[in-house]
Amino acid sequence: QWEYACRAGTNTIYSWGNYFNASVANYNQNRGETTNVGEFLPNPWGFYDMHGNVFEWTADWWGSYSYGSVIDPLGMASGSSRVNRGGAWSYYAYDLRSAARYHNTPSLRLNFIGFRVGFQKQ
Repeated sequence: QWEYACRAGTNTIYSWGNYFNASVANYNQNRGETTNVGEFLPNPWGFYDMHGNVFEWTADWWGSYSYGSVIDPLGMASGSSRVNRGGAWSYYAYDLRSAARYHNTPSLRLNFIGFRVGFQKQ
């Protein structure tokens, strides 16, 4: 679901296209620290900071995807590492791609990993 929300109906490397510069996301220490949400434009569905600022913890357990073209691949049923998505303020543009996945143990605490709080307006 994270990648689906990040791409927001696009099929490009990033939700805004295939280019990257300092005006589109907080990355590669261009700001030197995390920034407040909303300092960069949202993706087409209105989600802010899907690329850069902080890696986001996801509920997915880390594991390899199957080979070939897959729509909405299923992750591992269990594991010891959770998937992090979106890149961070201290990482390069390549690491911020919509499809990029990294992983860490859930007990890890760093200043460039966080989580997204979501709610549905009633």
